[in-house]
Amino acid sequence: MTSDELRARLSAPGGTDTFDDVSDLLEGPPVPAAVLVPFVFGLSPGVLLTKRTAHLSKHAGQVSFPGGRIDPEDPSPEAAALREAQEEIGLDPDRVEIAGRLPDHFTGTGYRITPVIGLLSPGVALDALGLTASPHEVDLIFELPLAVLLDPEAPQRHSRQWKGRERMYWEWPHPEHHIWGATAAILVALAQRLRGDT
Repeated sequence: MTSDELRARLSAPGGTDTFDDVSDLLEGPPVPAAVLVPFVFGLSPGVLLTKRTAHLSKHAGQVSFPGGRIDPEDPSPEAAALREAQEEIGLDPDRVEIAGRLPDHFTGTGYRITPVIGLLSPGVALDALGLTASPHEVDLIFELPLAVLLDPEAPQRHSRQWKGRERMYWEWPHPEHHIWGATAAILVALAQRLRGDT
Protein backbone atom coordinates (compact mmCIF):
# COMPACT_ATOMS: atom_id res chain seq x y z
CA MET A 1 0.00 0.00 0.00
CA THR A 2 1.48 3.35 -1.08
CA SER A 3 1.53 6.49 1.06
CA ASP A 4 -1.08 8.06 -1.24
CA GLU A 5 -3.37 5.05 -0.78
CA LEU A 6 -2.88 5.22 2.99
CA ARG A 7 -3.64 8.95 3.03
CA ALA A 8 -6.81 8.43 0.97
CA ARG A 9 -8.08 5.66 3.25
CA LEU A 10 -7.24 7.50 6.46
CA SER A 11 -9.06 10.63 5.31
CA ALA A 12 -12.16 8.79 4.09
CA PRO A 13 -15.34 9.67 6.04
CA GLY A 14 -17.62 7.08 7.53
CA GLY A 15 -18.16 4.79 10.46
CA THR A 16 -20.47 4.86 13.43
CA ASP A 17 -19.73 5.84 17.02
CA THR A 18 -18.45 3.02 19.21
CA PHE A 19 -18.99 2.18 22.87
CA ASP A 20 -17.14 0.31 25.55
CA ASP A 21 -19.37 -2.57 26.56
CA VAL A 22 -20.69 -0.60 29.53
CA SER A 23 -23.03 1.97 27.95
CA ASP A 24 -25.79 0.99 30.37
CA LEU A 25 -23.59 2.13 33.29
CA LEU A 26 -23.08 5.71 32.07
CA GLU A 27 -24.39 8.39 34.42
CA GLY A 28 -25.02 11.81 32.95
CA PRO A 29 -23.59 13.36 29.80
CA PRO A 30 -20.12 12.19 28.78
CA VAL A 31 -17.08 14.45 29.17
CA PRO A 32 -15.73 15.54 25.77
CA ALA A 33 -12.16 14.43 25.09
CA ALA A 34 -9.90 14.09 22.07
CA VAL A 35 -6.92 11.95 21.20
CA LEU A 36 -4.43 12.24 18.38
CA VAL A 37 -4.04 9.04 16.36
CA PRO A 38 -0.57 9.76 14.95
CA PHE A 39 0.16 7.78 11.81
CA VAL A 40 3.85 7.53 10.95
CA PHE A 41 4.86 7.11 7.31
CA GLY A 42 8.26 5.80 6.29
CA LEU A 43 9.95 2.48 5.64
CA SER A 44 8.00 0.88 8.51
CA PRO A 45 4.68 2.74 8.74
CA GLY A 46 2.52 2.39 11.80
CA VAL A 47 0.58 4.20 14.50
CA LEU A 48 2.21 5.94 17.44
CA LEU A 49 1.16 4.95 20.97
CA THR A 50 2.23 5.91 24.47
CA LYS A 51 2.43 4.11 27.78
CA ARG A 52 1.23 6.25 30.67
CA THR A 53 3.33 6.64 33.79
CA ALA A 54 2.60 4.41 36.77
CA HIS A 55 1.92 7.26 39.23
CA LEU A 56 -1.10 8.78 37.47
CA SER A 57 -4.40 8.74 39.36
CA LYS A 58 -6.35 7.46 36.32
CA HIS A 59 -5.37 4.83 33.74
CA ALA A 60 -1.87 4.52 35.21
CA GLY A 61 0.50 2.38 33.17
CA GLN A 62 -2.00 1.89 30.35
CA VAL A 63 -1.31 2.19 26.65
CA SER A 64 -3.05 5.17 25.09
CA PHE A 65 -2.98 7.76 22.37
CA PRO A 66 -1.80 11.28 23.27
CA GLY A 67 -4.88 13.18 24.37
CA GLY A 68 -7.22 14.28 27.13
CA ARG A 69 -10.18 16.46 27.96
CA ILE A 70 -11.26 19.16 25.55
CA ASP A 71 -10.73 22.43 27.43
CA PRO A 72 -13.16 25.36 27.07
CA GLU A 73 -10.46 27.35 25.25
CA ASP A 74 -9.90 24.58 22.66
CA PRO A 75 -11.72 25.65 19.47
CA SER A 76 -12.09 22.05 18.24
CA PRO A 77 -11.25 18.41 19.02
CA GLU A 78 -8.37 18.77 16.55
CA ALA A 79 -6.92 21.68 18.52
CA ALA A 80 -7.29 19.76 21.79
CA ALA A 81 -5.62 16.64 20.35
CA LEU A 82 -2.68 18.66 18.98
CA ARG A 83 -2.29 20.56 22.27
CA GLU A 84 -2.27 17.36 24.31
CA ALA A 85 0.19 15.66 21.93
CA GLN A 86 2.56 18.60 22.28
CA GLU A 87 2.26 18.53 26.07
CA GLU A 88 2.61 14.74 26.40
CA ILE A 89 5.18 13.79 23.75
CA GLY A 90 6.59 17.10 22.51
CA LEU A 91 5.05 16.71 19.05
CA ASP A 92 5.22 19.99 17.11
CA PRO A 93 1.69 20.67 15.72
CA ASP A 94 3.30 22.02 12.53
CA ARG A 95 4.61 18.50 11.79
CA VAL A 96 1.11 17.03 11.82
CA GLU A 97 -1.22 16.92 8.84
CA ILE A 98 -4.80 16.43 10.06
CA ALA A 99 -6.39 13.77 7.86
CA GLY A 100 -9.80 13.49 9.50
CA ARG A 101 -11.53 11.75 12.37
CA LEU A 102 -12.55 8.27 13.38
CA PRO A 103 -15.99 7.72 14.94
CA ASP A 104 -16.36 9.00 18.49
CA HIS A 105 -15.81 6.40 21.21
CA PHE A 106 -17.82 6.43 24.45
CA THR A 107 -16.18 4.89 27.52
CA GLY A 108 -17.59 3.38 30.67
CA THR A 109 -15.59 5.93 32.65
CA GLY A 110 -17.80 8.68 31.23
CA TYR A 111 -15.87 10.14 28.27
CA ARG A 112 -16.78 10.81 24.66
CA ILE A 113 -13.45 10.52 22.84
CA THR A 114 -12.99 12.06 19.39
CA PRO A 115 -10.06 10.32 17.66
CA VAL A 116 -8.27 12.76 15.35
CA ILE A 117 -6.07 11.20 12.66
CA GLY A 118 -2.74 12.97 12.23
CA LEU A 119 -0.17 12.15 9.55
CA LEU A 120 3.37 12.72 10.73
CA SER A 121 5.83 14.28 8.30
CA PRO A 122 6.01 11.75 5.47
CA GLY A 123 9.57 10.62 4.87
CA VAL A 124 10.79 11.70 8.31
CA ALA A 125 12.01 8.95 10.61
CA LEU A 126 10.36 8.70 14.02
CA ASP A 127 13.56 9.59 15.86
CA ALA A 128 13.89 12.73 13.71
CA LEU A 129 10.61 14.16 15.02
CA GLY A 130 12.28 15.15 18.28
CA LEU A 131 9.63 13.53 20.48
CA THR A 132 10.12 13.76 24.24
CA ALA A 133 7.88 11.95 26.70
CA SER A 134 6.54 14.17 29.48
CA PRO A 135 7.86 12.61 32.72
CA HIS A 136 4.60 13.54 34.46
CA GLU A 137 2.35 11.67 32.05
CA VAL A 138 4.19 9.39 29.61
CA ASP A 139 6.58 6.55 30.37
CA LEU A 140 7.47 5.76 26.77
CA ILE A 141 6.51 6.19 23.11
CA PHE A 142 6.31 3.27 20.69
CA GLU A 143 4.75 2.16 17.38
CA LEU A 144 2.25 -0.49 16.37
CA PRO A 145 3.24 -1.58 12.84
CA LEU A 146 0.94 -1.22 9.85
CA ALA A 147 1.26 -4.96 9.17
CA VAL A 148 -0.36 -5.71 12.54
CA LEU A 149 -3.11 -3.13 11.95
CA LEU A 150 -3.99 -4.64 8.58
CA ASP A 151 -4.27 -8.19 9.97
CA PRO A 152 -7.99 -8.80 10.62
CA GLU A 153 -7.07 -11.70 12.93
CA ALA A 154 -4.84 -9.56 15.17
CA PRO A 155 -7.37 -7.94 17.55
CA GLN A 156 -9.03 -10.34 19.94
CA ARG A 157 -12.29 -10.00 21.85
CA HIS A 158 -12.08 -10.81 25.57
CA SER A 159 -14.28 -10.44 28.63
CA ARG A 160 -13.99 -9.87 32.37
CA GLN A 161 -16.24 -9.05 35.30
CA TRP A 162 -16.65 -5.31 35.96
CA LYS A 163 -19.24 -3.60 38.16
CA GLY A 164 -21.25 -6.75 38.61
CA ARG A 165 -21.41 -8.02 35.05
CA GLU A 166 -19.34 -9.44 32.23
CA ARG A 167 -17.73 -6.78 30.06
CA MET A 168 -16.49 -7.38 26.51
CA TYR A 169 -13.41 -5.53 25.28
CA TRP A 170 -10.75 -5.57 22.54
CA GLU A 171 -7.06 -6.46 22.87
CA TRP A 172 -4.25 -6.08 20.35
CA PRO A 173 -1.15 -8.30 20.37
CA HIS A 174 2.18 -6.73 21.28
CA PRO A 175 5.33 -8.43 22.57
CA GLU A 176 5.84 -5.89 25.36
CA HIS A 177 2.66 -3.91 26.04
CA HIS A 178 -0.96 -4.66 26.97
CA ILE A 179 -3.13 -2.78 24.46
CA TRP A 180 -6.81 -2.95 25.41
CA GLY A 181 -9.93 -0.93 26.23
CA ALA A 182 -10.70 2.37 24.49
CA THR A 183 -7.29 2.47 22.78
CA ALA A 184 -7.82 -1.02 21.35
CA ALA A 185 -11.36 -0.14 20.20
CA ILE A 186 -10.08 2.98 18.41
CA LEU A 187 -7.37 0.85 16.78
CA VAL A 188 -10.08 -1.53 15.54
CA ALA A 189 -11.89 1.43 13.92
CA LEU A 190 -8.57 2.60 12.43
CA ALA A 191 -7.85 -0.89 11.04
CA GLN A 192 -11.31 -1.07 9.47
CA ARG A 193 -10.72 2.32 7.84
CA LEU A 194 -7.32 1.23 6.50
CA ARG A 195 -8.67 -2.05 5.11
CA GLY A 196 -11.72 -0.35 3.62
CA ASP A 197 -14.11 -2.50 5.64
CA THR A 198 -17.74 -1.45 5.57
